[in-house]
Amino acid sequence: MSVIVLTFNEERNLAACLDSVKAWAARVFVVDSGSVDATIAIARGRGAQVVTHPFETHAKQWQWALATLPIETEWVLGLDADQQVTPELAEQLTNLLQQGTAADGVFVRRRQIFRGKWIRFGGYYPKYLLKLFRRSRVSVDADDLVDHHFSVAGATVSLTGDLIEDNQNEAAIAVWTAKHNRYAVLQARQEVAAIRDNVEWSALFGNPDARVRFLKKIWSALPLFVRPCLYVFYRYIIRLGFLDGKQGFIFHVLQGFWYRLLVDINVDELRERTEVMAEAHAKLKQS
Repeated sequence: MSVIVLTFNEERNLAACLDSVKAWAARVFVVDSGSVDATIAIARGRGAQVVTHPFETHAKQWQWALATLPIETEWVLGLDADQQVTPELAEQLTNLLQQGTAADGVFVRRRQIFRGKWIRFGGYYPKYLLKLFRRSRVSVDADDLVDHHFSVAGATVSLTGDLIEDNQNEAAIAVWTAKHNRYAVLQARQEVAAIRDNVEWSALFGNPDARVRFLKKIWSALPLFVRPCLYVFYRYIIRLGFLDGKQGFIFHVLQGFWYRLLVDINVDELRERTEVMAEAHAKLKQS
């Protein structure tokens, strides 16, 4: 299989990421968007092929990478620079491909690390991500402004090995909050512009991504400002997030409440702005 990693100033994360795959990956590509630190030197020093491409969104960067890179293998593992493949997951991935599978995509379990703490509760572990896929069968939603989500046309399977996500760039809480403040603006724009998918109840019994799409449909129907309160209560109390200790408290409150409250505030502002513009346009037409 080939491995693709997207980077931008990832000198704190990239070495661990590449070291976790270099022993068994057929080829490793690093798609960089203008790093000014040691990212490129680290990548080349570990045998990765470095390609540069301007960044618009994560989704568009992945679309470009999958369509443009000289990938010679059928299977591709798509990683973020702050992700590391555990030895158990590496063994499962290689065994799966050696034995053969009819599936088009493979879900793996993410182990989220926040300020040195494994977030095990609050419904945050295991979190299944589609990371391995047949290149000819994968697609990426180009309208996603915040992140990226791979999807495949055919069947999927799930493995039990962990993919560790531990972003050393966000060790300082000020960096983490600044990033999520930016994301909240993009998330709000995406939510206001979105057309709600007709997701059926049967999605609850589908693959992990189908369940997430169904839950997002429910989320979008909840009233603004109420839903962050409900969500943090669900995560911290019902799903036992309090068992994650001090760092878990910080993570669940910030990620489960504060960030989603910021999104709702931005959604509210965008809707009010749209209404004002619509009223002004209507008055102009009447005059």
